[in-house]
Amino acid sequence: MKIRYFAWVREKVGVDKETLDLPGSVTSVTHLIEFLKARDERYATAFEEQDAIRVALDQMHVEHDEPLGNVQEVAFFPPMTGG
Repeated sequence: MKIRYFAWVREKVGVDKETLDLPGSVTSVTHLIEFLKARDERYATAFEEQDAIRVALDQMHVEHDEPLGNVQEVAFFPPMTGG
């Protein structure tokens, strides 16, 4: 699965994108975040405040409880502001 990181999430993780093979137990966005946080300290720090992170599955904004299903791309980013 392709995973993309934007803005301060990217800065904390240290990469803008990566491709990962996920274990079968990772079936939702929440599971994916927990999986990433367990990878190392950079991810744990980036996802420390999960509620502050927005997510898109195949470029569609979703909530953290959304199932991953057959998603090709997950994107994580901070809340967007207008103005």
